[in-house]
Amino acid sequence: MADYFTHFSCLLDVGTPDKAAHALVLFQELCAADQDADDPGVAGFDIARQDAPEGSALWIHDGEYGDVEAVIRFVLRLADDLDLTGLWGFQYALTCSRPRLDAFGGGAHVIDLGARKSFGWNSSQEWLAAALNGEGVDA
Repeated sequence: MADYFTHFSCLLDVGTPDKAAHALVLFQELCAADQDADDPGVAGFDIARQDAPEGSALWIHDGEYGDVEAVIRFVLRLADDLDLTGLWGFQYALTCSRPRLDAFGGGAHVIDLGARKSFGWNSSQEWLAAALNGEGVDA
């Protein structure tokens, strides 16, 4: 049986060291609340402060099995709590533990932090299919 994995590693600059510290505390609180939850909100990724203790950037990366949707929910929560603005995004890769023709892919996701909404995502498989069909595709 094959195992499928989602991998990502990205930075989110929250602006100040104080906001980064707040984000880490919030993440720990949500992880603690998830211990008894049927549908955990922050499972599938971890965060750490980049260039601690004075850094303002958070390194968000996959755990054993990455959860892209959990990252999106957490970043939207941070945008609301920390009054973040601008566009932010990340890309992810889907891999498989066994050789398979259809087991690799990935995509990218963009979030409008100021509007507190997910702006959209693009699957690498859909992008490639469109390119191979001669459709106009923006890179």
